[in-house]
Amino acid sequence: MEPKESVVKSVVHTGTKAVSFVPGTKVVFHFRTTKCDPDKTLIDDSRTMGKPMELVLGKKFKLEIWEVIVQKMALNEVARFRVNKSLVTAYPFVSKTLREVGKPASEKRNHHCCGVTLQNEGIGYDDLNDLITNPQDLEFTIELLEVVSPNEYEKETWQMTEEEKLKSIPKLREKGNSLFKKKDYQAASDSYATAIGMLEQLMLMEKPNDEDWLALNEMKIPILLNYAQCKLLNKEYYDVIEHCTTVLKSDPGNVKALYRRGKAHIAVWNEVEATRDLKRAAELDPSLNTVVEKELHSFAVAIKEKEQVEKKKLAQMFNK
Repeated sequence: MEPKESVVKSVVHTGTKAVSFVPGTKVVFHFRTTKCDPDKTLIDDSRTMGKPMELVLGKKFKLEIWEVIVQKMALNEVARFRVNKSLVTAYPFVSKTLREVGKPASEKRNHHCCGVTLQNEGIGYDDLNDLITNPQDLEFTIELLEVVSPNEYEKETWQMTEEEKLKSIPKLREKGNSLFKKKDYQAASDSYATAIGMLEQLMLMEKPNDEDWLALNEMKIPILLNYAQCKLLNKEYYDVIEHCTTVLKSDPGNVKALYRRGKAHIAVWNEVEATRDLKRAAELDPSLNTVVEKELHSFAVAIKEKEQVEKKKLAQMFNK
């Protein structure tokens, strides 16, 4: 079949501006999917799903025909595309994914994907199962809402190349530092977390303890420390302990990690661990001696008060 017969376009409303498309361009559009039967049976409508579709060109989206047809449109154009059944065999699976975006796992239908399950149970939606069993032409009504060139939007991590991730990490760290100075600790924490996630993805591609892996780990340590400080200020103490412990595995003498972990141990009443970490931090950095002595003295007082309160409660229980 010739390409011109595989896709037939008809314009509903003309667009307002011709646009150019290159790999990495993000397109945002509403879509309406119907069968090509006399009743134009509705399958999906992005407006009822709650938000338009976003697609990044050149990222091998499962339904390749959508990448093709949106590039035949102008901005704000509304057009119908009748597409041959041979080009939409993936649509039932794409539709299932879009219908279930944001739903908890308990509400998703048929989580299995093996051939036997698919044959016996389908994918959880009768209309989509029918499309799998009886492939047919589909009509997509597309309204092209937005076209954003690759350099005009902030890419999500999964869209980035290794080089792009590496370049963005220092920027994310600087952004986190700026937010931290403004005392927006949650936003700073999010920025640091994104940078850490990228670094960990890059480290997975290297052999542990090789030169490149060690260089990435060295980049990760100060960001982890900043992240731990945000968690400490947000009173997420067990996260502080976890992340500082990660730092200390690579750098056992890291004073900041020891001090912050010690503070977190105080907050969760870990007396032995808090004393060990804070004293070690003071040994490595004698300028912390006074601060550490005050921290441990206050902690000792707090422990005694806590013990007295607990004794009183026990006494009251036995006196009843």
